[in-house]
Amino acid sequence: MKNIFSIIKFTLLTVILFAVIYPLAIYAIAQFAPNQGKGETISVNGKVVGYQKIGQKFDKSNYFWGRPSAVDYNASGSAGSNKGPSNADYLALVQKRIDTFLIVHPYLEKSEIPSDMVMASGSGLDPNISPEGALIQVKRVAKERKLSEDKVKTLVESKINTPTIMGTSTVNVLELNIALDELK
Repeated sequence: MKNIFSIIKFTLLTVILFAVIYPLAIYAIAQFAPNQGKGETISVNGKVVGYQKIGQKFDKSNYFWGRPSAVDYNASGSAGSNKGPSNADYLALVQKRIDTFLIVHPYLEKSEIPSDMVMASGSGLDPNISPEGALIQVKRVAKERKLSEDKVKTLVESKINTPTIMGTSTVNVLELNIALDELK
């Protein structure tokens, strides 16, 4: 009987600690984070249009496209495809993405397509593409929007985020498309 009461006390203590105290502590810490821990939102004219750290689907020809998503950009189900480079289904999917990309970008060769334009990220929600991935889309976007390629290229170059110390340069697709909409 003595052991049962000890077990019950320990269970109640851990429930209180991990189901009440810990979540409250994390919530309190989040209040000091940007947007009180609700994510870094991007707003246009006072309306939230997306999150800075979560990729969104852009598939219209007059917008820059982001990385493909293994979860169809569903943030509640963040995951990769879990298929390796020798998986036949995965290879067929990547080939389909390459074929689609080449149809819309007939001026490109297969070897010119950056891997991030046809392969999903580990989370399936990467909001960024490589500068090369953005620059190869300039011709299509400029043509669709009836803008000069130089103007669109300059916009892309202005949106390249270079790392401070280490890492690779990236372009946030949502921020780029918002800036594209603001071009006249």
